[in-house]
Amino acid sequence: MKQEYIVPEKSSGLRIDKFLTESCPDYTRSFLQKLMKSGGVFADGRPVKASYRVSEGDRLTFEVPEAVEPEILAENIPLDILYEDRDVILVNKPKGMVVHPAAGHYTGTLVNALMYHCREDLSGINGVLRPGIVHRIDMDTTGVLIACKNDQAHNSIAAQLKEHSITRRYQAIVHGVVKEDEGVVDAPIGRHPQDRKKMCINHQNGKPAVTHYRVLKRFSGFTHIECRLETGRTHQIRVHMKYIGHPLPGDFLYNPDFRYIRRQALHSVRLSFPHPFTGEVLDFSAPLPEDMACLFPGQELPSFSRPGADPVLPTASLSPWDNDF
Repeated sequence: MKQEYIVPEKSSGLRIDKFLTESCPDYTRSFLQKLMKSGGVFADGRPVKASYRVSEGDRLTFEVPEAVEPEILAENIPLDILYEDRDVILVNKPKGMVVHPAAGHYTGTLVNALMYHCREDLSGINGVLRPGIVHRIDMDTTGVLIACKNDQAHNSIAAQLKEHSITRRYQAIVHGVVKEDEGVVDAPIGRHPQDRKKMCINHQNGKPAVTHYRVLKRFSGFTHIECRLETGRTHQIRVHMKYIGHPLPGDFLYNPDFRYIRRQALHSVRLSFPHPFTGEVLDFSAPLPEDMACLFPGQELPSFSRPGADPVLPTASLSPWDNDF
């Protein structure tokens, strides 16, 4: 797929790798630099390196090879199934499980497990890498998630997500004592300008993001909260809570404090929606996992700060389709 950009006056003098990273956010700076190193990026027909500084009117071109989708295999992975019928299946996703295959994660995902359990009964709208998947949560976020077993159900649930007619509740443990009983964080979220694995509050280029939260319990050093989302931006709860000064413990991107928990303390606790065909309102919940419950008063707090107990950090894999919290 050929890409072409004309350099405007305001960008004259920028390094080409910086200009292209800002102009085509679908590609990482490292990917573009590798392409330049191999002679695959051209300025007015001449191959250029990453250090080349663009001038107004330069015609920049490069060719992106067509992605070859790997074969995804069904795997006999146990699932904690909360509900299932011929149209939808709801599972309680454990920590450490990626929802769908992506670079570096082609096995052991929820999709691999669903393909084994559901056989051919999964919607195909999102392609061979994401059969049945209509929304997702991050690898280290636990809790309720819905998958669709046919395209009609998929279209219905996707429309409900877009219209916000599905009730989704998340619970989180955050650092510090939140003073207000409830609140709203209304701050746009976009890709971090320096670290593309991260998202951040970005008033210039971010997309609108709104998180409602209420306090469930306060205790020494932490607060247990529930969150309701108006929008579904990547890492929304994690970014918004850090923004107001209450990051999630164990969050490898935004608050790498692993003294008490080895992953972000975030759980999809409830999902309620009208059935795509019967219209009956279905309501499902999943209890807090043990590693989050351990943070409550009276529980024995684990400690992962001892030598040799460093957590294995997940590999961030972001795409324009990602919608994790």
